[in-house]
Amino acid sequence: MNEKKLRSREWFGGNDKMGFVHRSWLRNQGYPDDHFRGRPVIGICNTWSELTPCNGHLRDFAEIVKKGVLEAGGFPLEFPVTSMGETIMRPTTMLFRNLVSIDVEESIRANPLDGVVLLTGCDKTTPSTLMGACSVDLPTIVVPGGPMLNGRFRGDCIGSGSFNWMIKTKQTTEGFSAEDLMEAEICAARSSGHCNTMGTASTMATMVEALGLTLPGASAIPAVDSRKKVMAQLSGRRIVEMVREDLKLSRLLTREAFENAIIV
Repeated sequence: MNEKKLRSREWFGGNDKMGFVHRSWLRNQGYPDDHFRGRPVIGICNTWSELTPCNGHLRDFAEIVKKGVLEAGGFPLEFPVTSMGETIMRPTTMLFRNLVSIDVEESIRANPLDGVVLLTGCDKTTPSTLMGACSVDLPTIVVPGGPMLNGRFRGDCIGSGSFNWMIKTKQTTEGFSAEDLMEAEICAARSSGHCNTMGTASTMATMVEALGLTLPGASAIPAVDSRKKVMAQLSGRRIVEMVREDLKLSRLLTREAFENAIIV
């Protein structure tokens, strides 16, 4: 791709004062000169937070995505945005969805990015980051964090939905003790990842895949499955190709794409 067409060229391509400032300050992190000379700059939008358990593994996944970006000839730069963990935040993360969307939009718009990778997980992190990215309309790909493994409690499979709602009944009518509760609690969420039921996190991940915003098959692979790491690395490669193809969100999010997602 002609580097004059790269949006990041407006930051890194000038032989003037501001070109000097933009390049020299980033050089303090040890980037070699060729990173500033025509490579597509890929922003890795990370919703990782220790207060968002569903997204707790995304710090590691960002490094895997970076590998793919570098392999394809891009320049990966990770940036944080406000994260939301439905299992922790009160009263609900829905109150903060639009705030995150604004955060994502302005972070992308204000920085020298040619393409974006959205690292998502807990339910509201998917639509909020995507809404923000749509407002800027750069080439964008989503890497869903994936569901956790099923829990096992005394020989039975327990998920992240129905069992939670049965706890009160078990305590009042089945003699479910504090020790029982502790044992079940330890068994329930036994790996990284978002809810393992077909709840809103999995639904949102499925939606973005049906819209054509992930690599095929990306949404349902468990977070700790090695195939998820492969998918993250390949997504890093693909976003560089998308920049070169100028494949923006506005070209992907057609009426047909939305109808397909609704049907799915």
